[in-house]
Amino acid sequence: MSYRPILAAVLVSMALLGCNQKQQEATSTAGVAELQAAQAQPAGPPNAAPPPTTLFKNVRIFSGTGDSLSAASNVLVKGNRIARISTSDIAPEAGTTVIDGGGRTLMPGLIDMHWHSMFAVAPLAEVETADNGYINILAAAESTRTLMRGFTTVRDVGGSSFALKRAVDEGQLPGPRIYPSGAMISVTSGHGDFRSGNQFPRVIGGPLSHQEASGEAMIADSPDEVRMRVREQLAQGASQIKLTAGGGVSSPNSPLDAITFTPDELRAAVEAAKNWGTYVTVHAYTAEAMRQAIDVGVTCIEHGSLMDEPTAQLVKNKGIWLSMQPFPDELADAFPKGSNEWNKAQEVFAGNDNAYKLAKKLGIKVAFGTDVLFSRALATKQGAILASLTRWYTPAETLTMATSTNADLLQLSGKRNPYPGVLGRVQEGALADLLLVDGNPIENINLVADPQNKFLVIMKNGQVFKNTVPKR
Repeated sequence: MSYRPILAAVLVSMALLGCNQKQQEATSTAGVAELQAAQAQPAGPPNAAPPPTTLFKNVRIFSGTGDSLSAASNVLVKGNRIARISTSDIAPEAGTTVIDGGGRTLMPGLIDMHWHSMFAVAPLAEVETADNGYINILAAAESTRTLMRGFTTVRDVGGSSFALKRAVDEGQLPGPRIYPSGAMISVTSGHGDFRSGNQFPRVIGGPLSHQEASGEAMIADSPDEVRMRVREQLAQGASQIKLTAGGGVSSPNSPLDAITFTPDELRAAVEAAKNWGTYVTVHAYTAEAMRQAIDVGVTCIEHGSLMDEPTAQLVKNKGIWLSMQPFPDELADAFPKGSNEWNKAQEVFAGNDNAYKLAKKLGIKVAFGTDVLFSRALATKQGAILASLTRWYTPAETLTMATSTNADLLQLSGKRNPYPGVLGRVQEGALADLLLVDGNPIENINLVADPQNKFLVIMKNGQVFKNTVPKR
């Protein structure tokens, strides 16, 4: 007996419930109807007929680059790509859905480069103890809410999101494109080792811990183990690999100043990923952890909050990417105030301002992500976290970072890229991930913090998941 239809029904039902619960940015009644209609459509085989043709009339375009909007334009979407952009009228073919933008802004879907699909909304205690099926259902519901916040793509940098990605790609439930890393790879006592004292010592070849069995994180304490764990994630469909090269906030056994992997262990990961045509990104806050990772050929660093200027200059000189997050103070609320984890969060947050200033001063390649963990309330503020980047960047720079710049980093997955094509840009031939915004987000960046009211159309891969444009 196949349980796939039953599981799909449960996931979709949970997603719909999640969309309508209190404090969530649910769509209006019309928007819910659009979403339900989209969910009712069968997924079909990979070569099924493309989505209907859509014509956006009278829109001003933020292309994903630049600091201004276009003149009034028309955008034709055929299948899952943008077929034509013109300031002249485009005559719709029979069967085309026509959306009159009324002079509103059409822009690329947003991209979150540091997202944890499996950990975003469940408290840490549940992530560590709950049945995996329950966590997957929570993640499915949150995936739909993520899309309805206008984030059409996420790069998942820790957690077993492979099944969720498959369900979304098959059309079993609405959600963003997912670039999965699979389990984050750590060392004994490193960031990602959540074991309690009664679970030590680790026996090589012995039973897996809960975090390993769930695909949350894998422990590797030698170059050979690192290679094995990297290859396991690649075999399951990882588009890039994530290692924790230094200490972290949430892990109880991991001081911030600790350097975790040895150079040979890191080098083994870089080599294994390179052999598959993709790259390694590492969690690292301190200058020391960052330098060791850079020395062995890591392509991207997550965080970098405690770097100094010489290290920032090295990042610039080597062309390394920084995937940074404008951490909100509420992120620390996942931990008891005054706890070791809470105190580590305060140290990281205090360094973030200097890190962003150094990155902008030196012209480092910076990607945007949120790193929301263990808080459903904070997940609802995904757009507000993006808007907070204006502490350091202009609204246009902020929007560019969350669209075309993030998309450029995604391309480093090479042949492991699960969604070949141009993302993060409104241009002919690009994948049709689009938002119709009620207003000009370059003039008012806070529009992205109110997706329920300000994102009138949400399209991913040419399919409309929300349309609340007033009928004329």
